[in-house]
Amino acid sequence: MKDTPISTRPPTSSERILKEKFAESLANQSEQMDKLGQQLITLELAIPGLYATALKLIGGDKASLTANPSLYVIFACWFLALVLTLGSLIPRKWSVNTNIMKQDSLEESYELGIEDFFYKTAQYKRRLIIASSLLFFVGVLTAALTMF
Repeated sequence: MKDTPISTRPPTSSERILKEKFAESLANQSEQMDKLGQQLITLELAIPGLYATALKLIGGDKASLTANPSLYVIFACWFLALVLTLGSLIPRKWSVNTNIMKQDSLEESYELGIEDFFYKTAQYKRRLIIASSLLFFVGVLTAALTMF
């Protein structure tokens, strides 16, 4: 092995900006999941209300609605979707070691590094929001198929 120094240069201004934007996007992933969750809550509250209104309008003033299994499935899916979305927005306590940036994957530690924290929080929220979206879609699909 030669003892020649490795040549280096300071980063250019565009390289510095790209590094900053990368760090910002990593740190903002959880915030983006929160914004998506807030929009989902709006939908998850509005659609069941519209569905119940449509059922009332179709049935008329004196009509009664029979509670069939599909109706239970619809509202159960919508309720569970709402619970999962709310769960994604509720703050969770994470054990983070602020002295390290990224935890060694081979080390058996429950503490996260700073970079791991941003990734894990976004991943946790993303999983809940995906499950919530799927349940909500099943509810909408069931409602559409049983409406007529």
